[in-house]
Amino acid sequence: MSLRPNGYDDPADRPLFGERRPVDRVLNLVVGSFTGLVVLVTLISAFVFPAWPPNGVNVFFAFVIVLICASHLVLIYWYRQGDLEPKFRNMIFYNAFAIILLCVCGNLYIHNVGDDKRT
Repeated sequence: MSLRPNGYDDPADRPLFGERRPVDRVLNLVVGSFTGLVVLVTLISAFVFPAWPPNGVNVFFAFVIVLICASHLVLIYWYRQGDLEPKFRNMIFYNAFAIILLCVCGNLYIHNVGDDKRT
């Protein structure tokens, strides 16, 4: 039994969407890790700032961001398993960028940036 030129002896064993490049794997890990880190900083900031006990609105906002990030990480996992088409890669990057911007807005709100209370 000889292998075909693509290295697979059975067409059913061939990956559905082609071979994965190592660059894609590293890029997904970097994007997922950085997004998770920014969300973690936002979650910790919601509990620590401005003072103890934490403001309920800050905690709720951070919790919603964590839920959005969890669904994003599941999407990255499915993509890495090969269950999603390659066209979803751009959507993963867009969602990561949107989550990071949401975390920036959340941190600005939590730290009261731009809130002028001068009397």
